[in-house]
Amino acid sequence: MSPAVKYTLGRLGLFIVVFVLLLPVPLNFLVKAMLALIASAGFSYFLLAKWRNEMAEQLGGAAERRAAEKERLRAALAGDEAAAAAGDRAAEPPAGKEAR
Repeated sequence: MSPAVKYTLGRLGLFIVVFVLLLPVPLNFLVKAMLALIASAGFSYFLLAKWRNEMAEQLGGAAERRAAEKERLRAALAGDEAAAAAGDRAAEPPAGKEAR
């Protein structure tokens, strides 16, 4: 499962748990929801730190790949034939298949 999905579901789960614990408290529904949101954010900072770090690493890797692809495309547009050939997906055989 993706770290972003795990972290998002963890945050949602914490919110629901805190909200359910606040149900017996005699407050307005929206006040309970706001308190649950604030409390779950605080709990998630400590309880979900590992998943948050995994998600940050995943997002950082994706940003690095996008930046590298952007630089390759800029070089290809500037006339660098090697950069153009490196990103030519039409010349590469599909994954798992040999070129005939």
